[in-house]
Amino acid sequence: MAVERTAVNPVTWSVEMGFNQGEVVSGHTRTLHISGQTAMSDDGKPQHDGDMAAQLALSIDNLEAVLAEAGMSLANLVRLNVYTTDVDLLFQHYGVLTARLGAAAVAPPGTLLGVTRLAIPSLMVELEGTAVA
Repeated sequence: MAVERTAVNPVTWSVEMGFNQGEVVSGHTRTLHISGQTAMSDDGKPQHDGDMAAQLALSIDNLEAVLAEAGMSLANLVRLNVYTTDVDLLFQHYGVLTARLGAAAVAPPGTLLGVTRLAIPSLMVELEGTAVA
């Protein structure tokens, strides 16, 4: 059975920012809960100290790697939470994320939170998601 997604947007301002207010998902058979993905190398070393754009891009790459390992892609995301130590700086580079999501034709609901720090102090952004197939 194919996954059916129906956007729920009682207001439309969020669509311009790349996310739906909600989504009704039906017909899925598998759900993947993805832990926070950051700018870490394959051997667990933080990368791109002080470079928000590069950290965001690598975080997305790492998110996609988890999705691919489960036989999924960004197109399967139904929720994406973003944690950052600098909301203003993240917004300067937010197009990196919205372009990748747009290319996958998804606008998953989610939350963007500014936090004091992440688990590893040099990291500035973390992506946590849920995907269905």
